[in-house]
Amino acid sequence: MTLRQLPEAHRLRAPTRHRHGRPRVALISAAAGVLLAVVWSFELVDSVIGDNVANTVLGHDAKATAITGTAAGLLFAFVSGFAGTFTACNIAMAASVGPMSQVSGSGAALRSLLRPVGWLALGMLTVSAGYGALGVLLGDRLPQLSTDVVGGVPVRLIQSFVVFGVIGLALTYLGLAALGLLPDVFARRPVARVVTMGALVGGFLIGRPYPLFNKLFHWAADTGNPLYGALAFTLQSLGNILLVTLLFAVLVVVTRGRFLRWMGDPRRAAVVTGALLVALGVFTVVYWDLRVPANFGIGWFPHMPYN
Repeated sequence: MTLRQLPEAHRLRAPTRHRHGRPRVALISAAAGVLLAVVWSFELVDSVIGDNVANTVLGHDAKATAITGTAAGLLFAFVSGFAGTFTACNIAMAASVGPMSQVSGSGAALRSLLRPVGWLALGMLTVSAGYGALGVLLGDRLPQLSTDVVGGVPVRLIQSFVVFGVIGLALTYLGLAALGLLPDVFARRPVARVVTMGALVGGFLIGRPYPLFNKLFHWAADTGNPLYGALAFTLQSLGNILLVTLLFAVLVVVTRGRFLRWMGDPRRAAVVTGALLVALGVFTVVYWDLRVPANFGIGWFPHMPYN
């Protein structure tokens, strides 16, 4: 018997049960985000993974070797972006997989892949390229390039607290809205949701304290050329989403569209998308606005022995 064949009272109760399960999904996802912030090892993702990936691809010590020339700088931009895929200032981009699956459309696998990636890139590169050009123009006037310390906290980290706090709250809101727990400004506008996700991913650069990105930013500012800044930050962002793009490609192409058909169920898509956004949004807020400040004596946060 199909849902349409059920008596009216049963048809009304079926979706209600699903809606009643959404708060539980949100709570479990939020708890997962908090747990991830507690166990997260920045030494592992920044140094062991990030530095080694950059050193291997570039063929030299990425931190210690000076950037010599425009071509070297642009290569460094892309490689350091790719190397920073799993850092705490970028991992939330994994939440974009859910929204991307909703704008794939039908047809050839290639089109199903390029369309969502294109919309994500549009939002991302608009922000990252714009900030790259602006960053070159402002230079040391940006807190992100400052070496000053206020109350024992580097000024550039204060910018990180603010930026990632806002982005984390935005991701959490989008997740709760996808679950139907808050008003969804992107209801029936899946493309706008993906473009906005891209803009948030591009916004990661505005708060990123990752050492390799900081080196890139100083190089771009020293060139004095806003075009170099825009191009370097564009390549940095493209490197940041390379793995999530490959993951999405695997899900689309290797499964021959079965993943997209699986995500075609609105309720399933809402749960997957909402859970990812809430978990990574909460992680971003808790990590950057609770854990990192606690390292400088501002508040308290659980400390794992390996950190």
